[in-house]
Amino acid sequence: MPRGHWFTVLIERRLRGPRLRWTLALLAGLALLVPAAHARPPLVQRDAQEKLARDLREEVDAPVARQRWMRHIRGVRHVEAIVMSSDGDAEMAALQEQVRRLGGTVLVRHRGIRGLTVRLPAHQLKQLAQRQEVASISPNRAVRRSKSTLEAMTGSAQAPARSYWSPTNYNGFDGTGIGIAILDSGVMKAHQSFTNVHGFSRVKRSVDMLRSRDSAWQGSQGLFDLMPGSPQQLSYENLIANDGNTLQDPYGHGTHVAAVAAGRGFYQQPDTTGIAPNADLYDVRVLDADGDGTISDVIEGIQWVIYHAKEYNIRVMNLSLAADSTESWRTDPLCIAARSAVAAGITVVAAAGNAGLDKRGREVYGSIGAPGNDPSVITVGSAHFRGTVDRGDDDVNMFSSRGPTRGRYGSAHDNLLKPDLVAPGNRIVAAAATQASPTAPTWNRLANDNPGLVQTAGARQLYRQTLMMMSGTSVSAPVVSGTVALMLQGNPGLTPPMVKAMLQYTAQPLPGANLLQQGAGLLNVHGALTLARSVRQDVGLLLSYGLLQAGAPMLALPMPSPSTAIAGRRFDWSRIVFVGGNYIVTGDALFARWQPIWDPRLTWASRSVRLREPLYWFDGSHVAGFAERTLAHQWLLTPGVMRVDTLTGPTSAAARTGLFTPTLNLSSLLVNGNGLVLSEGLVLSEGLVLSEGLVLSEGLVLSEGLVLSEGLVLSEGLVLSEKHAQAESRDAVMGEP
Repeated sequence: MPRGHWFTVLIERRLRGPRLRWTLALLAGLALLVPAAHARPPLVQRDAQEKLARDLREEVDAPVARQRWMRHIRGVRHVEAIVMSSDGDAEMAALQEQVRRLGGTVLVRHRGIRGLTVRLPAHQLKQLAQRQEVASISPNRAVRRSKSTLEAMTGSAQAPARSYWSPTNYNGFDGTGIGIAILDSGVMKAHQSFTNVHGFSRVKRSVDMLRSRDSAWQGSQGLFDLMPGSPQQLSYENLIANDGNTLQDPYGHGTHVAAVAAGRGFYQQPDTTGIAPNADLYDVRVLDADGDGTISDVIEGIQWVIYHAKEYNIRVMNLSLAADSTESWRTDPLCIAARSAVAAGITVVAAAGNAGLDKRGREVYGSIGAPGNDPSVITVGSAHFRGTVDRGDDDVNMFSSRGPTRGRYGSAHDNLLKPDLVAPGNRIVAAAATQASPTAPTWNRLANDNPGLVQTAGARQLYRQTLMMMSGTSVSAPVVSGTVALMLQGNPGLTPPMVKAMLQYTAQPLPGANLLQQGAGLLNVHGALTLARSVRQDVGLLLSYGLLQAGAPMLALPMPSPSTAIAGRRFDWSRIVFVGGNYIVTGDALFARWQPIWDPRLTWASRSVRLREPLYWFDGSHVAGFAERTLAHQWLLTPGVMRVDTLTGPTSAAARTGLFTPTLNLSSLLVNGNGLVLSEGLVLSEGLVLSEGLVLSEGLVLSEGLVLSEGLVLSEGLVLSEKHAQAESRDAVMGEP
């Protein structure tokens, strides 16, 4: 039994009042001191060379330093890397000491993912990797934003999602009470798009993780080490506080992203209202004035959100950014951090990336960035709405990254089905950041470098009302994040995996695009909210007390009719749900009965099932760390669920089968009742080897003009750093021809 489970469940059932609080405080403190080796067994020992990420190995062997995370210090080549530990010691004391003995420095301790950001002489990397508790070593890769009406085209403007609203008269679902964390380049708090009906800002907190990057804080403790309310915790919070800064978003990307998710644009024409116009926003700055950051910065931002999630009711995290990765989701630090957020009950929405074409304009498969390659997050591609609210002419943008995931774990590819769905991401108009000064409101960096972005038709460009236009999966992701806020307002009991499944199940399959291009289809806000409200609202509470059994009744209302009409056009829901990395399932039983895979602490993919459990401080609100273990016996799906990936046939690009099956073709089969009913359910048992579901064979030869990327091979490790990608993205900003 993992640490924390017995004192958060059993004790809460038997004790009450002051006795409960005193006992929880005592046991929580003791639990943090107990070794957790039994909760997290060490990974199978691998060769030291294999523990080094591929791009790290290549850089170490290169004659000259080429990456930003590799530099010369006093004539010695040093690398900035993230070391992941499989040891039970959450403090990683022995590992830290070894780093220092090898001439390195511990910059940050990421207790939540059991990792260290270190600076180390490059020639000592293999020595460090020989330690048994070292699971993997990754470079501190660069992270970059995925560069880059909504109500009408997504269905959020119609009942039950919305009724007519004005500045003083509004009712309906608008995200009220739900917190959305925007991890990006900042959010201009003073912009009118972020006010509520009373004129007060809905940006509740602004923090800047870049402030701790080069401060004395580095090398001491991580946020999860800090007791809530302690002087150390307050000191850290004061260090990163960014609430009063007049230039909160010098780059301009984060403000636009936040407005797409939750802007209120009724006060001007064009009306740029976002999806959840009354949700609370939490601005977590992890990208600098050029739109760049590092994995370490983003991890710290994710941990801040996890730490404060219960305190602020942050239920959604938007990551309109991506990093190149040569690793599997199992070992990639950014994936582990995002998966930790999901385990803590936060729905994580990530941009798929904008690497759908290569330099020659050919379609590229296998180009999903991290953390979008993690099975637990909702990975969003970009759809082109062709300038109309009629969804009949929509298709997938060519720049949108395609699946499957191609990170490496040793020599094996993950090949997970991604993206999960697509959402509008072309020529979207939303708030533009300026300096928060009425006398000198200077434009953000994006607007300065690309004046065409702010030449928006109808925009008067007044201070606090400035607008800009952007395209990309960075824009598509917050459309989904806003939708999640509506769903959680309508049903606060939903877990992140349930939210993801409902978004996929209700999506509209676009004609011509396959599973690796559009996932389950185009976002359907109206359908997702309708399905969310059909499920009982006490799921989260019952799960927290361990009272949900596989197959327990889930519906509060009858299952809704599986079709939606938006802008006068009716379409069938896809009925497609991705599970287990590369399986596809369907059927009313997914939502009519409790499925164990809806537990956000479970991750099922690549023939393994893992339980990642958050551990809390004595107050029961702030996360103190995580314990993880691999499960050997676990219910996954109950009887009545239908497995349908068997309908797609072997994977062939030419025949358009398997992973290349058009989503609409598969959905049509499901509408007609096809599929294999799991009469016995699906249980992971000792000795059971699960089949791989849909697999991309390594020997597949793709036709000319179709490229299977071996992971993301981009200069500087940046998504969209290649010249072709930059130029393509600039074209995409103005819309595809």
